[in-house]
Amino acid sequence: MLLKIWSRSLLSTLLLLALPALSMAQVSVNISVGIPPPELPVYEQPPIPDYGYIWTPGYWAWSGDDEDYYWVPGTWVLAPRPGFLWTPGYWGAEGAVFIWHMGYWGPHVGFYGGVNYGYGYMGRGYEGGYWEGDRLYYNRTVNNINNTNITNVYNKTVINNVTVNRVSYNGGNGGVPAQPTRADVMATQERHVPVTSMQRQHEQTARSNPVQRASQNQGHPPIAATPRPAAFSGPGVVPAKGGTLSVVHSQPQPRTETQSRAQSQPRGQAQPQYQPPQPQAAPERHMSQPAPRPVSPEVQRQQQPAFQPRPPVEQRRQTEQFQSPRQSAPPPQPPPRPQAAPPPPRQQAAPPPPRQQTAPPSRPAEGQGDHEHH
Repeated sequence: MLLKIWSRSLLSTLLLLALPALSMAQVSVNISVGIPPPELPVYEQPPIPDYGYIWTPGYWAWSGDDEDYYWVPGTWVLAPRPGFLWTPGYWGAEGAVFIWHMGYWGPHVGFYGGVNYGYGYMGRGYEGGYWEGDRLYYNRTVNNINNTNITNVYNKTVINNVTVNRVSYNGGNGGVPAQPTRADVMATQERHVPVTSMQRQHEQTARSNPVQRASQNQGHPPIAATPRPAAFSGPGVVPAKGGTLSVVHSQPQPRTETQSRAQSQPRGQAQPQYQPPQPQAAPERHMSQPAPRPVSPEVQRQQQPAFQPRPPVEQRRQTEQFQSPRQSAPPPQPPPRPQAAPPPPRQQAAPPPPRQQTAPPSRPAEGQGDHEHH
């Protein structure tokens, strides 16, 4: 136990003594941890407190005393000097060993492992703002600056072309497979300023709060972000929430056949309904009223089916024609077919003249009757 305490004290002393020399490069602390850091929680960014503050994203830190990860909330930090931006720290995996690379302030944003921290830190560079001389300009697309009177603003849509996830470390099994570019290496060699005193106090406050430990909050810390460093209570403190860092669009559902026909039909027009073809054995249901018997050859020709099986569009037109009102002119009938025309009924059975069957007997002549009377 005494050896463990002495080792930590010696390590802290060496880091403090070497801090001026390490300000020229990114500081790395070798921590042997058997498990990787948890995934990044999802949270809303608090509003900026005032001009000159730059957003520093939250991260998982390691506590040797508790042998557990704890969440250091994201917060707004006043830039130590004009022209300096913040490069976040990140975890780098080498086998079973996870190395913490400390963040720093510098004129350019360097390599931070390709970890997508959000709010301008999309894995490479910084899209939240830039310096122009002594004036800091904020991107309103990724910063919450609607509560203050900051006029140095611009709107730039940030498009992420890589797969967005919540992985919190670089390399190893399951880490972000990102490598530093030449510009990242040059930014690392520039003059840097280490974390400020307010940032150190902010990390110590998170370490002393048991609810920030991963074993208690299960990766969803109740204090995920703060409006100022070490301000863990009051307005502006936001907790973690469910979800992912990426904005996932729902996939369009496949349209059914009914929806496709309804959307393709112009507005104000009723979609014609398909009428199934009627059997030819009963065509009189769509024809005019039958003539009184006996049926003449002309009426028989009119009662013959006037249509043949056609495609669905033609059948719908034919059905609409048969359902038209009576006062409309009837459609022209096709010429009679000689082979199907029956013989005239009167030629088959012609009855005798009715007057010859029922005529009464003729009277005798007028002169003949007078002769018998005398």
